[in-house]
Amino acid sequence: MTFTDWVGTIGVTILLVAYFLNLTDKISKDGFIYLFLNFLGAAIACLASILLKYLPFIILEIVWTLVSAIGLFKSLKIRKN
Repeated sequence: MTFTDWVGTIGVTILLVAYFLNLTDKISKDGFIYLFLNFLGAAIACLASILLKYLPFIILEIVWTLVSAIGLFKSLKIRKN
């Protein structure tokens, strides 16, 4: 496997682990851990998409990362109150 393959595999694995943990009620979809795993996985998958120069997935992963970041900020804001 190439470096890009490894980066993409790690990112997608993090996303799938988050999804699996949510489906099995191990973590909440509104919880910090789920949102953080989505943010991290999407950001890493985005990097792989950039390395591949594949624009559709770059756009997808940028949006996924941004949406997850917004969720994280909201989660942190709620925790502070």
